[in-house]
Amino acid sequence: MQTSPTSPDPNRAGLTFLGIESSCDDSAAAVVRAGDRAEILSSVVEGQVSLHAAFGGVVPEIAARAHAERLDACVERAMAEAGVGFADLDGIAVTAGPGLIGGVLSGVMLAKGLSAGTGLPLIGVNHLAGHGLTPRLTDGLAFPYLMLLVSGGHCQFLIVDGPEAFRRIGGTIDDAPGEAFDKTAKLLGLPQPGGPMVEAEAAVGDARRFVFPRPLLDRPGCDMSFSGLKTALLRTRDAVITEKGGLTRADRRDLCAGFQAAMVAVLAEKSRRALTLYLESAPVAPAFAVAGGVAANTAIRAVLETLCAEMSVRFLAPPLRLCTDNAAMIAFAGIERFRLGHRDDATLSARPRWPLDPTAPAMIGSGKKGAKA
Repeated sequence: MQTSPTSPDPNRAGLTFLGIESSCDDSAAAVVRAGDRAEILSSVVEGQVSLHAAFGGVVPEIAARAHAERLDACVERAMAEAGVGFADLDGIAVTAGPGLIGGVLSGVMLAKGLSAGTGLPLIGVNHLAGHGLTPRLTDGLAFPYLMLLVSGGHCQFLIVDGPEAFRRIGGTIDDAPGEAFDKTAKLLGLPQPGGPMVEAEAAVGDARRFVFPRPLLDRPGCDMSFSGLKTALLRTRDAVITEKGGLTRADRRDLCAGFQAAMVAVLAEKSRRALTLYLESAPVAPAFAVAGGVAANTAIRAVLETLCAEMSVRFLAPPLRLCTDNAAMIAFAGIERFRLGHRDDATLSARPRWPLDPTAPAMIGSGKKGAKA
């Protein structure tokens, strides 16, 4: 195996990093070069949907075994597609948390082995920071900006002041939006992953037929709750079944549309409040970015883009392939940390929980996928 000939200079204009991601059910590797602008040289993602389909959700043990089997092949493919060898790299970045511990451990152990064998610097990355810094990877966005991380395991409003400076001003106290979408799909007999299926059904449904509650809009602040919304949908579904003896396709579409409309309304109003708080600091170039799997939902994107236009704030959303878990964001976040002088070694630990803002109080609760919250 080739070794890195010299210790890389963190202040050098161009740095090339290998990224490894395995926090949930996507095994991913990528190579990113960051100079005057960032460039994704390769990005490989192997999903596990078929492995978990029969269980209605991600099974941690199955996910961990799949990562252990696939990650090295993902790395090999990513480097081949990028046309680089280990001697061309300046470092290795890996998701060290938060996430399902078995999967995170698979990635960390692989990265440690590669670092030890090549002599390349090792950088442990917070998975959420990867999402949070994606607007800098794609658009070179300047600090500070407001970020909404919205996915299957987390939902937070963060003011991003630097690569390791995140101020949380709100978040979900129970189910994350992606989890609520997945549970809604399961309740309505739709296949997983639930988010895209519910969105597709909602697009042809009548959102006015079933009006669901907008949780926490009667309370000040930017915190959110989606568990009650899911429960309201369950009760409405049961009422329809009792009345009709079952659900028609139109019933299911209208339930999805009503659910999504409530989700969109909550995210829009909470985003308005978060933007108001963010703008109080008078940023020179105000910007609002959204990232995470649920950021791929077109209805949510549309309402947030309209809100930003009304408030004269730049709106950014990453390409759909960078909304879901990927290793390009991990490689770039690793470069950002490396430039700050951060290094890890063989003592790097896999962490099931790792808050981006350690000064913020813990949220009241978390959903089934709360390991990422």
